[in-house]
Amino acid sequence: MASYDQRAVNELLKQIRQHSSPHGDATQRLSHYFADGLEARLAGTMTPSYSPVASMQTSAADILRAHRLYVTASPLKKMSNFVANTTIMELAKDATRLHIIDFGISYGFQWPCLIQHISERPGGPPRYKSQQLSFPNEVFDLQKGLKRPGVKWESIRVEDLNIDRNELIVVNCMHRLRHILDETVMVGSPRDRVLKLIKKINPDLFVHGIINGTYSPPFFVTRFKEALFHFGALFDMFEAIVPREDQWRQIFEREIYGRDIINVVACEGLERVERPETYKQWNLRTLRTGFKQVPLEQDCLMKVKSMLKLTGYHKDFKIDEDGEWMLQGWKGRTVMALSFWKPA
Repeated sequence: MASYDQRAVNELLKQIRQHSSPHGDATQRLSHYFADGLEARLAGTMTPSYSPVASMQTSAADILRAHRLYVTASPLKKMSNFVANTTIMELAKDATRLHIIDFGISYGFQWPCLIQHISERPGGPPRYKSQQLSFPNEVFDLQKGLKRPGVKWESIRVEDLNIDRNELIVVNCMHRLRHILDETVMVGSPRDRVLKLIKKINPDLFVHGIINGTYSPPFFVTRFKEALFHFGALFDMFEAIVPREDQWRQIFEREIYGRDIINVVACEGLERVERPETYKQWNLRTLRTGFKQVPLEQDCLMKVKSMLKLTGYHKDFKIDEDGEWMLQGWKGRTVMALSFWKPA
């Protein structure tokens, strides 16, 4: 496939299709979406219309329901949001003005709990200001049901953000910096430029959540194998916690995991926007930009570990800690990580 041997790949795809299905077990579903990616690559379509949000074929309401299933059945995002919000609330407990700048808000599930908590704060809530910076390629407007262009993050200027230095400033970026191009495709890495922008904002706290992945190299065979391991763990997770016939599971797998897989397998160069790094790579990149880590709150970390055990989640979900990163995984494979930073 890496050399585009069309005849051999067509035969391989034929065999895969005989044993794959979007409605089967985890392996069959995984095979189905990787076959879709191989077909797109072979056809040369390279999915130029790809964006890290769902397609127009599925309604916004159905995507929200599918996300609700994911958040309910899996603790991954829920625990990340809990630790992030708890850390923000502790930092802002005496603040009179709180300004949150959210890079890549997605559907905004993180914020209702935080807003409710600060609104009930003894002595009254702080003055709250929030700015949501959409993903630079496209965002999905839930109210209007259409896609609209966002702004390239690396082109944003600090003066565009209307910052008041009397505010407590939090920059939040959960799992979206993987969609920013890196130095393998563009001189002067946009990824580093975004981190430099965040440093220039000079936040009191930078919340950095990542998808932990090694399926980003420009070499196709290596990328394909690493993506199989990563997404194999995610499909296996769903197989263990959600019935196969659940329609919202099928929608989530198709519109989220399936689209990511197609992009990783079919696309090259600027068209490939799924570019995760490991937390250790992000750690070096963020340190190099001039940040220093804020230690994880151990009480908060112990609380989420207890919540994981006491709330009935599957035993194969794990939370660990390494170098002030909270690691979340499935069956020993780290799939998400979270850390906190401030300018050095």
